[in-house]
Amino acid sequence: MKKSLLFLSFGIAVLLSGCVSTYMPNVPNVPMFTEKGELSAGGHITPKGNITFNTAYAVSDHFAVVLNGSMLNSERRKRDLRHNLLEAGGGYFTTFGPDGRRILEVYAGYGGGSSDRTDKDEHDETGAMTYTRHEANFSKYFVQVNFTSKKKKSLRLFSHEFPLNYGTALRASYVNMHDYKLNNEPATEEDNIFLEPIFYTRLTLNPSVQLQYTTGTTFGLKNRETLTAAYSVFSVGFVINVGGRNLDR
Repeated sequence: MKKSLLFLSFGIAVLLSGCVSTYMPNVPNVPMFTEKGELSAGGHITPKGNITFNTAYAVSDHFAVVLNGSMLNSERRKRDLRHNLLEAGGGYFTTFGPDGRRILEVYAGYGGGSSDRTDKDEHDETGAMTYTRHEANFSKYFVQVNFTSKKKKSLRLFSHEFPLNYGTALRASYVNMHDYKLNNEPATEEDNIFLEPIFYTRLTLNPSVQLQYTTGTTFGLKNRETLTAAYSVFSVGFVINVGGRNLDR
């Protein structure tokens, strides 16, 4: 919990810093599969309005496919921002520990998207507006490891017990820009490697539906001007799981 609060504070600081990038991370897909035939779907939203959709299906007792997407369309006084991302992948999952209540998942995949950002600057004396527009497409390769544990804790509200799940996702992404334009003119393209440690807490509303709170941050391993680690991951959303063993999710 202390780690989650630490990342929450860091995430809020990043959100308030005003930094921008052509890449905005999506919420990691954590389906928490236990056996063949399970289906997971989720939706999450960040304070900036970035909406993430995640789906996954367990095609066997240890292999699953995932499909993720995110989109943002924001128009504000100082900045307009549009961002779209779609990625797909697959990987391995297994359960272990007491009663099989710990879940390990490893996924890898490929995706792509686009970013369109217009910065607005109003002159103090004349009130005239100047605009700086950044347009780029990008490709993305990612590897992600999820660890979830069903702890013996629950939240008691209105005489009901709501089990809690805690987990961590560590994602590494290689993102490469192409077709980058600055004010409609070709500009220098960049790439970067991002490390995205994520912490999530799930409140079980019923055996199939969970409320998820996610917090985390992003580190860029390369020093870049435009493709930087400017955004954290701080979101709330719902996750629906159908099928599989009942681990009081």
